[in-house]
Amino acid sequence: MAPRPRRRRHKKSRSSVAPMVETPVPLTVSKPGPSIDALGFHSLENNVPGLPQLILQKLNMKSYEEYKLVIDGGTPVSDFGFRCPQEMFQKMEDTFRFCAHCKALPSGLSDSKVLRHCKRCRNVYYCGPECQRTDWPAHRRVCQELRLVAVDRLMEWLLVTGDFVLPSGHWSWPTEVVQGWDTWFSMRHLQLDATLDAVLGSHAMATLWASVGRPRPDPDVLKDSLKRLLTDALSRPLTLGLGLRALGINVKKTGGSTIHVVGASHVETFLTRSGDYDELGYMFPGHCGFRIIMVGVDVAAGFSKNTSASPLEPGTVQLSGHRGLYHNFWEAQVETGQSARPDLVAAFHPGFHASPDLMEAWVPTLLLLRDYEIPTLITVYSQQELAASLQILVDLDTHITAYGANPFTSLKPEQVYSNPNKQPVYSSAYYIMFLGSCCQLGQGQLEEKVDGGL
Repeated sequence: MAPRPRRRRHKKSRSSVAPMVETPVPLTVSKPGPSIDALGFHSLENNVPGLPQLILQKLNMKSYEEYKLVIDGGTPVSDFGFRCPQEMFQKMEDTFRFCAHCKALPSGLSDSKVLRHCKRCRNVYYCGPECQRTDWPAHRRVCQELRLVAVDRLMEWLLVTGDFVLPSGHWSWPTEVVQGWDTWFSMRHLQLDATLDAVLGSHAMATLWASVGRPRPDPDVLKDSLKRLLTDALSRPLTLGLGLRALGINVKKTGGSTIHVVGASHVETFLTRSGDYDELGYMFPGHCGFRIIMVGVDVAAGFSKNTSASPLEPGTVQLSGHRGLYHNFWEAQVETGQSARPDLVAAFHPGFHASPDLMEAWVPTLLLLRDYEIPTLITVYSQQELAASLQILVDLDTHITAYGANPFTSLKPEQVYSNPNKQPVYSSAYYIMFLGSCCQLGQGQLEEKVDGGL
């Protein structure tokens, strides 16, 4: 059984169910097991009426359930697919075609109007000059970043197809020297330059830009995009390494170390390959193995389910997944000895600050981690989200050991899909670490630290 909260329990202060803060995807939840993937998809309707149905139409799908089936690695029942790359990229771009100001879709325009993209960023659309002029004060603040988003959105296809293989291999510098992306790029520069040059000159790159229906950017623009995509792919394993290092976890113990990624969704599991977390192993030479188990209601169905507690081979990194809520997984797998007790638990963008219902679903897991004194790492998108999440953890009486800007945050800007002129965010921009109970910082101290900088 999961541990019961101690006698003092968490304080029921006015903010114990979380202040409402906007995140990249608005979240509401239905019991008993909230699916963040489903909530995110259906929430598009609130901001752009008709957009979810347009997405399904362009994918030749009839329902969200069929869409989710594909995300899970299953075979769709309808005529899903595209006849050629040109059709695929065109239909993908069509899902972004709605007026950024009035939210009009192509089907809602009169014959005299047509959606045209901003010529600077090529990333947002307007139904006419009036909407574009009215929206310019908001759009001008993000236009340059959205230009990067438009390039990255296309270049990401090279990661999906496997034509952009991330550089890998043992670190030539000591772990303590590599404090962030600047030093990581310096350490990898020779290998990285060769990798990027090979991708830029590849047939796959030529095919990509021949298929997208827009001019190919300059080589420097494409190379910078590949670097941003690389940081996005490696941000999670290196952030786990940051947590292991900061929390003083022994990675050389016999049998290996176990990491649980809680609240995992298709982002962490769909199209994830066995070697995607190898960089974590290279970060710790001489480690005795890492077992990374993704746990969440949205874990892709085809993801490996080997959560065995058997000893690992030294130097290996093993990925697996379990579909379900974490506290249920703990009772069924960890307490029975079928899965190893974690040395570290991580949650990438849990979002529990955004909705009372979602917070309610997270409380059993957060109390479990607190009462079993499991070293825990959480990442968030923004400083505003950081402040809200810190306050929730204070109210739950957790002992916050560290928080701040993540040196291994993704450098790829993420656009708020249904509200394109909101400020883009960056994955795992900030982190919070806690261990056990009895937080040592009060509300006033937290506000002072967050407001005063990290």
